[in-house]
Amino acid sequence: MEKNKNTSFFSVVFFLSVICFVVIQIFISKYHLKLKSNTEIGKEILRKNTQSFLDEEISKKSNVETNNESNSNNNDEINEEDSDYSEISNSYKNSNNVKEINTEKTITNVRWQIKIPKINLIANIQEGTDKETLNKYVGHFEETQKEEGNIGLAGHNRGYEVNYFARLRELQKGDKIIYQYNNYKKTYEVIRILIIKDTNWEVLENTEENILTLITCVENEPEYRRCVQAEELIEK
Repeated sequence: MEKNKNTSFFSVVFFLSVICFVVIQIFISKYHLKLKSNTEIGKEILRKNTQSFLDEEISKKSNVETNNESNSNNNDEINEEDSDYSEISNSYKNSNNVKEINTEKTITNVRWQIKIPKINLIANIQEGTDKETLNKYVGHFEETQKEEGNIGLAGHNRGYEVNYFARLRELQKGDKIIYQYNNYKKTYEVIRILIIKDTNWEVLENTEENILTLITCVENEPEYRRCVQAEELIEK
């Protein structure tokens, strides 16, 4: 009798152990499935975040390139926006107490012209260096001379319908320039080619020698100017 009771007890214990084992296996299986599911979701989230980051970086790069291109185009415009040379002109006048000169735009019965055979240039000259003047003519720095001394002229080199100094950078020492103001007609020879700051007015100061000073902008460098100076060629 006692033996049957022990056998029955062990059977119950065994049965319960089996049930517990099965339950534990089911729990472990569900846990693995959930973990796998979370891992796949995590991977998907990571993939989406990574793709979003890459898209954002590509977008930033595209915007930077667009801005650089825009800035490059703006630089081109800025270079010729400096076409109004009145700032350097005014600075020179203020620093040297230069007397105001009659700047009447309409000059009748005046032959005022510059010729540069090397670059096939023939252009009329007009008083002033403001945008309105330079859009049509080579401009004359009002505070400089018209005949004897230092004659200062300015002109566009690109970006406008009239770009008389477009090929000024091709000039070299020894090239000839012909300047005429009424009956005053002289031939000059290039002696200096300079790159100057846009605030440098020393090149416009008057000289004992007869000098012709030509100024235009420097491509993509709005703070600088190209300056060509020529001296009167005296025939021996």
